[in-house]
Amino acid sequence: MIVKKSIRFLALAAIAGTAFSAQAKDIAAGKAKAEAACAACHGKDGISTIDPSYPKLAGQHADYLLLALSEYKSGARKNAIMGSQATALSKADMENLAAYYASLKGTMSTKR
Repeated sequence: MIVKKSIRFLALAAIAGTAFSAQAKDIAAGKAKAEAACAACHGKDGISTIDPSYPKLAGQHADYLLLALSEYKSGARKNAIMGSQATALSKADMENLAAYYASLKGTMSTKR
């Protein structure tokens, strides 16, 4: 009984994994959009150096970035600059940007 459930779970996980990878976000498109719309404030590689109040995006979790952009676009998160930037982004743009920044190596680390 447990073996059957395990096999069923593994089969479903394999199918879901294949479907997820087929829907992978376009990191190259995210990079192009980042260079055009984000780099002036957030840095060429997502590491802002011009103002310490500008977040470093490199290495940030994609789901967090997508949520933040969605909230700027909807007005749930308030910032005049980010609100106007996010308004111009499509859902695909936001997903691609999030995937791109998440793919970069961040500057934060944890010691164990």
